Amino acid sequence: MNKVEVFDPALCCPTGVCGPSVDPELTRMASAVFLLEKKGCNIIRYNLASEPAKFAENEVVNKVLHEEGPDALPMTLLNGEVVKQGTYPTNEQLSEWFGVAEEELKEKKANKSITLL
Repeated sequence: MNKVEVFDPALCCPTGVCGPSVDPELTRMASAVFLLEKKGCNIIRYNLASEPAKFAENEVVNKVLHEEGPDALPMTLLNGEVVKQGTYPTNEQLSEWFGVAEEELKEKKANKSITLL
């Protein structure tokens, strides 16, 4: 099974909903990671703000950051090799890497509306 590691820039939270405006890309990524984890996929995210040691310990990430700086983040490693820099992987890429249907990585919206009286 593939192993995916996502190295985030310094974030206050991985969902993108804690700042003054919602970042839809962070929300998409958080949702996709959550759904993949539920399926037992080997995917993990590291946040520079709360887990700087993970960035320093990983030789590949450390080298890229020293050469290219923080603009290389977010950075995604697939089985230890850099496959994305500066942007998050798409749901299509994640589905290919883990052999799941892309539709399975989209959060399902509730179909029922609630009427308040």
